[in-house]
Amino acid sequence: MTPVQKLGNVDRKKRSSQQPAFGFFSFLSYLVVAILFVILGFIIIQGASVISWDFLTKAPTDGMTSGGIFPAIVGTLYLVLGSSLISFPIGVMSGIYMNEYATNGKIIQFIRVMTNNLSGVPSVVFGLFGMALFVNYLGWGDSIIAGSFTLALLSVPLVIRTTEEALKSIDDSFRHGSLALGATKLQTIWRVILPMTFPNIITGLILSVGRISGETAPILFTVAAYFLPQLPESIFDQCMALPYHLYVISTSGTDIEASRGMAYGTALVLIAIVLLMNLLANALRSYFAKKVKMN
Repeated sequence: MTPVQKLGNVDRKKRSSQQPAFGFFSFLSYLVVAILFVILGFIIIQGASVISWDFLTKAPTDGMTSGGIFPAIVGTLYLVLGSSLISFPIGVMSGIYMNEYATNGKIIQFIRVMTNNLSGVPSVVFGLFGMALFVNYLGWGDSIIAGSFTLALLSVPLVIRTTEEALKSIDDSFRHGSLALGATKLQTIWRVILPMTFPNIITGLILSVGRISGETAPILFTVAAYFLPQLPESIFDQCMALPYHLYVISTSGTDIEASRGMAYGTALVLIAIVLLMNLLANALRSYFAKKVKMN
């Protein structure tokens, strides 16, 4: 047997020994996708019959067993937008500091450990903290601004880590080349590094939006109203929100059987809002990615 034939036999043996592992991994991947489609299919089948123009544009009535969910939709959008406007700048600037400016390895390691610990804190603890600080101590009361700051605290660790990883992916030659041309460190970060990493930084925003849009415990303590069929007039007003609305009509205070269809419709609308936000963020990410390639 020639050396080439021996090498071919070895390659075939390796492939045959790897096939069971590859098959198992493929099975798990398809299983995850199948579970996702089963969940989505169940929600769509149960909730599609409830979706109508009145359901999306009117306020709830009859103890939230009929009517629509428009105030809850608007309240959810307010909270997602408010928390993103707070957490995104803070998280991005923190990630820039950790990767571009901090030189003490122990300090960076300490910040990273604390950030990981913060991301592991249960959301109900954030809700209690937000109630103690923003609602009571600062005197904001149950309001959109208190709920937005609480949700922002929940999503900041995720934005920090994704920003840091995005900055690490940029080769140092770009930084050295910019500095060699006479640019300052701030100019290098602002005009060279951030435009290249912004598509990946948006990933952190997408993940954070997906998390905070479905949180119930933090808004339960800081902003969510049980029944408020009118829109808020300022950031210091309470508002309804889809996650809390779904929780209420599914568990207590209403005729559960009568509101079951409304609960599935609310869940379907919440999923659709998260999907639309993710599609919008992905479109924004693709736009900036193409812009970077063109430059």
